[in-house]
Amino acid sequence: MLYAKTTPEQKRVALRERLASGTIQQFPGAFNPLSARLIEEKGFNGVYISGAVLANDLGLPDIGLTTLTEVATRAGQIARMTELPAIVDADTGFGEPMNVARSIQELENAGLAGCHIEDQFNPKRCGHLDGKNVVDLDTATKRIRAAADARRDRNFLIMARTDIRAVDGIEAAQDRAKALVDAGADAIFPEAMRSLEEFQAIRDAVDVPVLANMTEFGKSELFTTEQLASAGVNIVIYPVTLLRSAMGAAERTLDTIQAKGSQQTDVENMLTRARLYELVDYEAYNHFDTSVFNFQVPGQH
Repeated sequence: MLYAKTTPEQKRVALRERLASGTIQQFPGAFNPLSARLIEEKGFNGVYISGAVLANDLGLPDIGLTTLTEVATRAGQIARMTELPAIVDADTGFGEPMNVARSIQELENAGLAGCHIEDQFNPKRCGHLDGKNVVDLDTATKRIRAAADARRDRNFLIMARTDIRAVDGIEAAQDRAKALVDAGADAIFPEAMRSLEEFQAIRDAVDVPVLANMTEFGKSELFTTEQLASAGVNIVIYPVTLLRSAMGAAERTLDTIQAKGSQQTDVENMLTRARLYELVDYEAYNHFDTSVFNFQVPGQH
């Protein structure tokens, strides 16, 4: 009932333990708090909160338009609804190194288990678009050093994302990954890898967990967890998958209503009322205090 019983501190410890388990961790992307609860119920290891999803949910493109307040608030709303650890996309840290430091503490306060900060210029662009630009090594490492120094919980995961592969190639990505780890990164997110061999090259370069981004319609092939594990990947995210699935279904239903004058033919594909109430745990609220909450939970329809 209400929010998760697991504290943010416990979630951060759990994230560290899972990354050290030797088993690849799957973090689907939640597009709202209820979807985070569904991810947990299905048995996944954690929840990912995509900057693209947060921007798109506001009707905005993923080009650095969201603010720290918007990201921390929405990410906190998602994180508090699940017992799983949640990692959030913090873009470029929302400013200069001092802004990065504040971003980390705001995300800690919001209950996140970790975040990643990238080495693109601000304003950034989606990692799987062409024409990206990355900052110089000094700027990139200052962001990560500021993040690592600012955290108050040593278990809050600071992940460094690098987009340099698309600009200067895989060897440059290896060199930058090493430098970012030296600056204090607990994990590396090499964006837009083109092959399993490129993931393996990053694994060979660093001793920290490596993340694979399995986003649809991007630069990377949609490798299986077995394939990624064989290349030394520790964690895989599916950042926009659920949002794309939900919006695709929504569009099809709207087309049905427009074409047929009713949603009737699409009802069989919808989440039932009973299933929705199960996800939001209506029954627990009903039992909490019958003198206040005395509604009836509907049956299976």
